[in-house]
Amino acid sequence: MNYRNRPSKGRAQPKPLGGIIDNVVRSLGISRSYNGWLVVSQWPEIVGEGIAEKAKAVRYEEGTIYVAVPDASWRHNLSMETEQILRKIHTLPYGKGVRQLRLVSGEKGI
Repeated sequence: MNYRNRPSKGRAQPKPLGGIIDNVVRSLGISRSYNGWLVVSQWPEIVGEGIAEKAKAVRYEEGTIYVAVPDASWRHNLSMETEQILRKIHTLPYGKGVRQLRLVSGEKGI
């Protein structure tokens, strides 16, 4: 019998990390910030690869996702879609804390 198939005596069964991480984040009181950063990390899935190639979510701070856009044209076009993007973000379990998108110039958006 190899190690994987051996019955565990007195050992706790492994738990999924997702639940543990959520509990730790909640206990530290940083769930709002953590959830905002989840939106940043999932930006390409939220807006699609085409938009995400040019408009990059670069930061989350106090309910605001900062999105770096390359020029005024992209800023204008994306500003027309802001409400639709926010609605999509709010459908995510971790997206409720995002109140606005701020479109900023440049690669880093700072």
